[in-house]
Amino acid sequence: MYSPLSTALRKANARMTFDFTRSLDELAGRDLLPDSHDSAFVVGSLARGWGNDLSDLDIYLVSEKPWAGSSSGTIRVPLSHPDVPTEYFHTEERRWEVKYWTAGQVEEILAKVSWAEFDQGGTIGQMLTRDEEQLLERLLVCHPLDGEEWVRRQQRLIEESAFRAAVVTHCLTNADDFAEDALGQLAAGDEASAVLSVRQAFGHAVDALVAAHGECGRLVKWRARRMKAAAPQALSYERYWAVETMRDFDPDDPATWVRDVMYLCKLLSMRVEI
Repeated sequence: MYSPLSTALRKANARMTFDFTRSLDELAGRDLLPDSHDSAFVVGSLARGWGNDLSDLDIYLVSEKPWAGSSSGTIRVPLSHPDVPTEYFHTEERRWEVKYWTAGQVEEILAKVSWAEFDQGGTIGQMLTRDEEQLLERLLVCHPLDGEEWVRRQQRLIEESAFRAAVVTHCLTNADDFAEDALGQLAAGDEASAVLSVRQAFGHAVDALVAAHGECGRLVKWRARRMKAAAPQALSYERYWAVETMRDFDPDDPATWVRDVMYLCKLLSMRVEI
């Protein structure tokens, strides 16, 4: 049986559709489409059918040469070519955001998550910046507009890399750290802080679990969606949502809830495969 929230999510997903067929024409009409490109793809909530009427339309364009056209700003990344130009504009429907990557930048980012780098003890935060991590995570679940073969090739390379393992390890480490904090806070009688810490521990444990099932995003606002998409056997959606919303929390006995959630975090960590 679905919970009311999961039912609402399914209905919202069915309602939220977007016609991407004229996206490249829109960019070309604004002189925002490179003369040649390896691929163009939609990322983010609209690409997954998770968006709403206020969601941005996020598009990544990948070319051999850096974008030399107009841009609203630039993201800086620690690569041999450090600039990722960005452009923003509005249509009648919504706000658009375009990011211009080069194929060389993508190749360099993939090299950072090799198994050799991972085996040396690197964490995802040490291996990649947040923008680089987001590129790989979004590539795995994007909606290709052009150059689908290029996208599928990158997806295979990401799957073969240590990217997923690095995300899982990072989340498990955070889960253990926050659980240890909660334990110490309980011992000191600081129950309020223990509640906050164990909630963080649980979130990271869930992120590790769903990342092991291919859902490598880490934005909290999409955690429920990732749980629904991954559907891990180790944790039902109903049980997840009960803890996420603190359904069984007793304000007169917070310590019991903290210990229960700590135990669940330990079980989840043991069932996550890296």
